[in-house]
Amino acid sequence: MPIDDLQQAAQKIAGFLNTLNKLGGLRLKYRITAGDGARDPQGVEARQIYVDLSGPDLALLLQHNGELLRALETLAAQMLRLDHHEHDLVSFDAANFKALRAEELRLAAESAAEKVRQTGVPYSFPPMNSRERRLLHLACRSLEGVETASVGEGPNRFLVIYPQGKTNLPVAPQFRPRGFGRR
Repeated sequence: MPIDDLQQAAQKIAGFLNTLNKLGGLRLKYRITAGDGARDPQGVEARQIYVDLSGPDLALLLQHNGELLRALETLAAQMLRLDHHEHDLVSFDAANFKALRAEELRLAAESAAEKVRQTGVPYSFPPMNSRERRLLHLACRSLEGVETASVGEGPNRFLVIYPQGKTNLPVAPQFRPRGFGRR
């Protein structure tokens, strides 16, 4: 379902970012594009609003694999009362982080698929968010001799690349190191 009033939604996001800068002490600049200009050139996201962030606190957004960047995007989607299936209608990016990450995942998928074809053993990626798992699924779609499946629940959900027709093979998730201070 599309966002009804793109202009109003963009203004809400701008207000949110202004408040974040003012009250949160962040120093971020932003450019919001809505409508046709916001479309994803790679066609991965169905975005209707695109927010490009920059400024002195850019590094904070990209730390820990873009965790703060994704959090801001999630907050904006919730603020606009988007259903979880519609969260890709709003996209935040900084320093071309998402495109670079997508390319990194594509290369990882190709390398893992080659390993699976050579050994016949499934390859498990570490747990990751649904957007990144989707990028891996899409990257593997065009690769011969392999198929993919997501396995696990919640934050422990991960993607497995299997030899074609052998999704019944047992797999174990890769170890995901815990972050500093987490228990």
